[in-house]
Amino acid sequence: MRRVWCVIVGIVVVLGMTPALHAKEIKVGAAINLTGPASTWGQFHAKGQRDYFRYVNEVKGGVNGNKIEMILVDTMYKVPEAVAAVRKFADSDQVDMIATWGAGEGLAAKPIVQRYKIPTINYSTSWEILEKPIDYMYLPFGSYQLDCYAILEYIGATHKGKEPAKVGLLTYNNAYGRSIHKPSREYAEKHGINIVAIEEFPPKTLDLTTEVLRLQKSGAEYIFMQMLPAAIITTFKCADRVGYEPQFFGTWTSTDPDFFTMGKGLIRNRLKMQFPGGLPVDKTEGIRVMEDMWARYKTVDTFDASYWEGVVMGMIMERAFIRAQEKYGEITRETINKAMETFSNEKFGGLVPDVSYSETNHEGSFKGRIVSVSEDGKYVPVTNFFVPGKGEIEVLEVK
Repeated sequence: MRRVWCVIVGIVVVLGMTPALHAKEIKVGAAINLTGPASTWGQFHAKGQRDYFRYVNEVKGGVNGNKIEMILVDTMYKVPEAVAAVRKFADSDQVDMIATWGAGEGLAAKPIVQRYKIPTINYSTSWEILEKPIDYMYLPFGSYQLDCYAILEYIGATHKGKEPAKVGLLTYNNAYGRSIHKPSREYAEKHGINIVAIEEFPPKTLDLTTEVLRLQKSGAEYIFMQMLPAAIITTFKCADRVGYEPQFFGTWTSTDPDFFTMGKGLIRNRLKMQFPGGLPVDKTEGIRVMEDMWARYKTVDTFDASYWEGVVMGMIMERAFIRAQEKYGEITRETINKAMETFSNEKFGGLVPDVSYSETNHEGSFKGRIVSVSEDGKYVPVTNFFVPGKGEIEVLEVK
């Protein structure tokens, strides 16, 4: 009898030491635009983040045995829907972490996030998200200030002629579009670049001929756009219609899976954009992980910037959960946030520049590069990775 009792006690002790019995389900709320304007981006954001969590659960066995559940809500690109989703995540779902989507949605959700103290990463890298107070709000990498500075630095480095480069801004008339106005004006003023016109329009606009004609009349040699892919295609059509041939630039949100189908014969060689991440041509460890996911889950079969960001968001969240467990012995809203604020050059296999956060800086990184966008869906680097303003830019010879 004594021997039987000892065996039972031994089993209980062993089982008590088994991580699976102490594992918790890590809940992530994702309030993403799946059906509204620009929903292609949101759909592939969701696919990338969901696929990566599935990869963590199935291939890595979770986070120290803790499986990740992603609760996905469609915001339809509507601020009230996003706010309602975040409230639901905070109250009834009791999530550990949140992903918000658009600039306006993130700004509106910010007070709720801070009231409930839930670490939240916003897909839109609008710099206004990180205006004080920054508590619990994060960006996955450099804000649209990075895009502005990097693109204008590249224009300055490649512009030919004695006169200052003439740049026109063409953007939506919402928070997302206007996020490049102030940083571009500030950078241009300090670095001898002439912003000759700023044209903005509602996201539902179907014809941009009037705006394009105004830019042409202003003498803009370079057009810097902050809009989503369908509107960029419209811009190209209108530019062709009026015989206008500037060099076009966009932020890293300029392409999506539909862009290359819609843009056949229109993209040509006239679009460059800032892109703060790894590309297939880099052949890095992070790219290999993403390619393994393509093969396993068949969600995509080629590189896409929106799917890429979804994977990056998932990676950063996973690392936050790992660090919370390592440093504080548990994965909660508060330990995740504390762990994130200790990130110091966290590496993600080259899929995104090394990420650092602190109590006073929640931007992630401030390093990017300029790439040329080809009609066949390829992104060709035309600079190295650089931090704008540090004298690091190198213009590459493209073969």
